[in-house]
Parts: sequence; C-alpha cells; structure tokens
Amino acid sequence: MTAVTPPPETLRAPLVVEFPFTRSLGPVQSAFLTGLRERTVLGVRTGTGEVLVPPVEYDPATAAELRDLVEVGATGTVTTWAWNHEPRPGQPLATPFAWVLVRLDGADTALLHALDAPGPDAVRTGMRVRVRWADERAGGITDIACFEPHDSDPVAEPRPHDGLFDDAVTGIVAPARLDYTYSPGGAQTRYLRALAERRTVGERCPSCSKVYVPPRGACPTCGVATTDQVEVGPRGTVTTYCIVNIKAKNLDIEVPYVYAHIALDGAGLALHGRIGGIPYDQVRMGLRVEPVWSDDGRYPDHYRPTGEPDADYDTYKELL
Repeated sequence: MTAVTPPPETLRAPLVVEFPFTRSLGPVQSAFLTGLRERTVLGVRTGTGEVLVPPVEYDPATAAELRDLVEVGATGTVTTWAWNHEPRPGQPLATPFAWVLVRLDGADTALLHALDAPGPDAVRTGMRVRVRWADERAGGITDIACFEPHDSDPVAEPRPHDGLFDDAVTGIVAPARLDYTYSPGGAQTRYLRALAERRTVGERCPSCSKVYVPPRGACPTCGVATTDQVEVGPRGTVTTYCIVNIKAKNLDIEVPYVYAHIALDGAGLALHGRIGGIPYDQVRMGLRVEPVWSDDGRYPDHYRPTGEPDADYDTYKELL
C-alpha cells in the first residue's frame, strides 16, 4: 500500500486596504454637494438638453465644458436594483436594503444610492421613491441618508439654478476601504513557507534564466512557468530608495525612514524593504544590507547595513 501525502494547508489571510482620498471640487461638484447640504439636488444640462445627475463638469459625449445647473426633484423612479441582504460596515443602512439606481424627476440619468425597504418583495423597477435627508448634513453624498418608497407623480421639468450657496463646500475627504481574503498561489505559498524558515526563495525562468523574488509562478517577459526554485540572499544591495516623511496610520515607525528597492544576491529582480540601523540621510545606492527578522521570525522586518564596501554600480544598474 502506498502512503498518500495530504496536500499542504492552503494559506489565507484577511487583508484591508484603506486610505483617505482628499480632493478639491470644481464649481459644478461644489454646487452639487453644497446643494445636498441645503436639501437641494442639482444636475447639469448638456448641449443636447440632457440633464445629468450627479452632475459632471464635462460632457461625456463631446467633452464640452458644462456649467448650466438645474434643480431636479427629490422624488424619482427606480430604474434597476439589487438586494443587499448583509450590509457591511460603513454602508448607508445597518439593516438589509436595496441598492437602487434612481432617475430623479427632471433628470435623464440615474443616481446610485440605498433604498430602505422591508424586503426584496417590496422593491420593483418603476417604483416611486423620494430622498430621505440625513438629520445632520455637511456637504456630501451621505447627506442623502437613503431613498424611501413614496407615492407621488413625476415632476415635469427641472428648474434653472445659479448654484450659489453661502459657505460653499470646496473639498471632500472620502475614505476608501477594501476588505478581502487573500489566498496566494503555489509560487507565493512556497515563498512564504520559506520565509517562515528564514530563507528567501525565488523561481528561475527556464528561458531567460532571470530569478524572480518574490516568485510569480510565470516569467512576465517570456510567459513560461517558473518552477525551478532558487534560494537567494540573504544579503543584497540597495538599488534605489525614497525617504518617507508622512506617518502611516497604525504603523509604529517614526518618520523619516527609508523604503528601498533591494536586489538580493542571486536575484534578477529587486524587492521592496525598509532600511534601518542607519540614519535615513546616510542610505545610498549600492549600500550592502542584510535582513533583520521580525519577532516571530516569519519575514524580514527591515534591512540593515552589513558593513561591507558599497557595491559597484555596474553590478546592479540593470536592476534599477
């Protein structure tokens, strides 16, 4: 009888990508968001007479500048919808709701938002709805708390609006967040398991012989599988770097610090790593470095100088 080796455990890890997106507003977007704060929904009229809500500053068909603002209704018609049975943190409602596209009265395009409904059986294309305004409004799309069912007749025409309000909103900060579970493929799984043993393993392309670290499973240049594992490093050379002066949220590293491209000995591609153990203004191209492993020993926390002479430029210039 032949013993069967069970497959290795599939690696999985929850990951979160999160950052605040800050942007200034042009006159059309400023008027739209300020209008929401004042319980007024504005659109913009194109050269062909279409009314776009939300408004844009340039015609999507002709690229012509748009400035003809109009006020549309706070009531509208659902054009399509999808039921959200399990709301996520930060979404408009904490209880199950419908995502809806609503063509507001007087508009020719639809606005995406949430519809507060008791269940999917209560939602249909063509149903009439109205805006439910947030109790506290600051000039953002969240000033519309959601839509709610409403029995009303459509409003015929949009009304011209000068777009002028006191204390106009000129900029917004929109938090962006993506939660997902990452499962690496075979090549990266082998790479991560080797790191847990304090080894750095890449894979060599059988065609061009370049060693990729971290491995990708295939050579992006030749398009062939890379299955030949090669241990590289642990020492390497700084090929280029940047000085970071902005402290990241939840990162316990004092600024300024240096983040660098490091070509490990034997690798055909530089990887990213933080440089420590040396003042930030003494880091330089060609600096020879070695890994300092994390407390749990599963990955290099940063790289520090080895004390060796700097590498000659010709030895790493192809890896810049």
